[in-house]
Amino acid sequence: MLQPKKVKHRKWQRGRSRGIETRGNVLAFGAYGLKSMEARWITSRQIEAARRAMTHSIQRTGKVWIRIFPDKPITKKPPEVTLGGGKGGVDHYVAAVKPGRILFEMDGISPEIAEEALRLAAHKLPVKTKFVKK
Repeated sequence: MLQPKKVKHRKWQRGRSRGIETRGNVLAFGAYGLKSMEARWITSRQIEAARRAMTHSIQRTGKVWIRIFPDKPITKKPPEVTLGGGKGGVDHYVAAVKPGRILFEMDGISPEIAEEALRLAAHKLPVKTKFVKK
């Protein structure tokens, strides 16, 4: 699963996701893509599940690009711990996605196969998505 090798600050604050994506919102590498239509956190496990569904569907033909990276650490305190004692340890990493962000791109396959593969990948993700092509 994806996670950063090094982080400048081990624990982040949650923040707020407003507005639409201004970067990473056009196809840059492949001919087909999966575009996010809503804001959500996508975990590294969900990205990996979607990637596996895609590559299994296209049977290792063509090329796949992952355009998001989970670099935001999410902390969690252990069960049955009382208040106080500070913020919990890092549990997992997420990618904060806004509407309009291209999540995955594909090339080297027919449009029908690409659309089916990206549809299967979209089922693994917690966001509404749209199939886009150049």
